[in-house]
Amino acid sequence: MSPFDRPGKWFVLHTQSGYEKKVKQNLEARIASMNMENRIHEVVIPTREVPEFKNGKKVMTEKKLFPGYLLCRTVLDDDAWYVIRNTPGVTGFVNQGGKPSPMRRKDVENFLGVEADRKQEQSKKSKPMFEYSMGETVRVKEGPFADFSGEIIEINEDQLKVKVLVNIFGRETPVELEFAQVARL
Repeated sequence: MSPFDRPGKWFVLHTQSGYEKKVKQNLEARIASMNMENRIHEVVIPTREVPEFKNGKKVMTEKKLFPGYLLCRTVLDDDAWYVIRNTPGVTGFVNQGGKPSPMRRKDVENFLGVEADRKQEQSKKSKPMFEYSMGETVRVKEGPFADFSGEIIEINEDQLKVKVLVNIFGRETPVELEFAQVARL
């Protein structure tokens, strides 16, 4: 079932950047203490798992899709608006003409994903976004060739690797690197 089809409408809340988890906890505590569970149904921090390299090892980390924003599924009336708006850390609703505007179905499903899709996506290997192209000159960020630069001669998206032609001792040498080990010059 799509998150859009559940009771209530989805709204975007603006929060203090970096405090999304704390604001979510504050809002959930206020919802419980003020008995608003029947009107404010869900508060979500949209995230995505992306691979990163730490100390030469690939680890999956969760990144916020929209730092400074939360998604909230609610039946928005004056009471719900008051509870949400007066939660510490909430700076307001994303709105049009001063009136909170609900999210469109396409956006809700895109940001939250249908539950089945999310489980399927997590079981697949998450691919990092690689924004470089063949022939582009890049700098190696880490590993034994850190701070060397070279030209991309091969991109292997299946293995998440790139082959870079690096000048070592005056000789062009192909070096295979992980996507996250290179950066633009």
